Amino acid sequence: MHSYTRAESRERGKLFRKGFKQALADCVDAKVTARIHAIDQAAAERGQRELTALHEVQATARQELARAKAAERTSPRADKTAARQARKDAEQRVRLAERAVHKAERD
Repeated sequence: MHSYTRAESRERGKLFRKGFKQALADCVDAKVTARIHAIDQAAAERGQRELTALHEVQATARQELARAKAAERTSPRADKTAARQARKDAEQRVRLAERAVHKAERD
């Protein structure tokens, strides 16, 4: 997964166009390709850190869901509705976290 900043995307686009023009003239500057590779590497590292953080959020959400289920099962009858709502909220957070992880892994 790559995570480009806006500035990196702009610079990479400019460098790509410059490199394309140089390739047509058959005189590609090594500095252009090196800079593109450096931008790609930085974006890949940033993307990996973001994916790791998303996995941590997902694990935390799953743990909170397990706690909410246990609380619902052990709650007295008067507190069942609040515990059920807490479980449903935890399930929603898990779904959102899983969706974010799958989207990040796909990109």
